[in-house]
Amino acid sequence: MQKTFYVYIATNKRNTVLYTGFTSNLENRMWQHKNKIIKGFTEKYNVDKLVYYETFSMPIDAIAAEKTIKGWIRKKKIDLIKKTNPEFRDLSEE
Repeated sequence: MQKTFYVYIATNKRNTVLYTGFTSNLENRMWQHKNKIIKGFTEKYNVDKLVYYETFSMPIDAIAAEKTIKGWIRKKKIDLIKKTNPEFRDLSEE
């Protein structure tokens, strides 16, 4: 079975903080964020709302995409999110 890898952008309730991450289990990772399992930035800033994700079949491609997005300015990240999720809905609840 082919494994899937994800690059995702998560934010807080007011959409003031953006966090870009990489995972092979997006559902579990968002559960970890929502339950403050992972200590650090996402816990401190209450980042628990999934607003964007992209899938990859190779981990190296997902990691490269994560690094690219992390290097972008905030406006470019917001533009990326708005292409598929203009209302900033929590995609982990759908």
